[in-house]
Amino acid sequence: MAKKSDLIGVFDSGVGGLTVLRAIVDLLPAESTVYLGDTARVPYGTKSPTVVTRYALRVVDHLLRFPLKALVVACNTASAVAMPALRARLDIPVLGVVEPGAQRAVEVARTRRVGVIATEGTIRSRAYERAVLALGPRAQVIGKPCPLFVPLVEEGLCSGPIVDMICHHYLDELRPQIDTAILGCTHYPLLASAIRETFGPEIQIVDSAEATALALAALLAEHQLLAPADQVAAHRFLFTDAPERTAELSARFFQKPVQQVEAVDL
Repeated sequence: MAKKSDLIGVFDSGVGGLTVLRAIVDLLPAESTVYLGDTARVPYGTKSPTVVTRYALRVVDHLLRFPLKALVVACNTASAVAMPALRARLDIPVLGVVEPGAQRAVEVARTRRVGVIATEGTIRSRAYERAVLALGPRAQVIGKPCPLFVPLVEEGLCSGPIVDMICHHYLDELRPQIDTAILGCTHYPLLASAIRETFGPEIQIVDSAEATALALAALLAEHQLLAPADQVAAHRFLFTDAPERTAELSARFFQKPVQQVEAVDL
């Protein structure tokens, strides 16, 4: 049986899911976590659903070496295709990033016109579109791939003229068609300021990372698994390929000091 003092497991195909972990830690500072980034196999978006599901199950098998009370799938691709297999494998709450983001978008969309900005793989999967329409059948969902956003973030370019130019390149055409935009990639919260500036104040921005953290808090409360408020939290960072740059990128995405990253073999 899971205990309140057990860990929250979080995984992604790379370092982007650390934005989800950051949102969790900000909202639930007493919770201890273990993060696993499958950097040896990134990206998942170019893989078949069968392969992504197999990778996700291997990641979870490793995370189960830790005492987990919940699992957060901080990967849009795995959230889109692997959730049934993961929920069948585990007897703890399992939460992805797609459904919470879609739920929040349906709640705030004034005219039911929702844009999804994400990687080409996530847009192609139509995962957010299906999730939004399941919650709001009368909604209109428009997907817009923004493939240059990920390399911008990983190069540390989150603001400035280059970022503004690329944001306008992708988003100007989308802006008049929507009233709400979902950040459908875990890298994109680092570009949130530039994206908001490009869209303007009339467009609601939904950060799937923040929405996932809120959904996780509600799920833990429902299962009476919230950590005691006085618990001293600890966080471990595991990667399947951990070159020196991984620590630098981890600190950038987590936006808190990362003392050590550990290499693991799945």
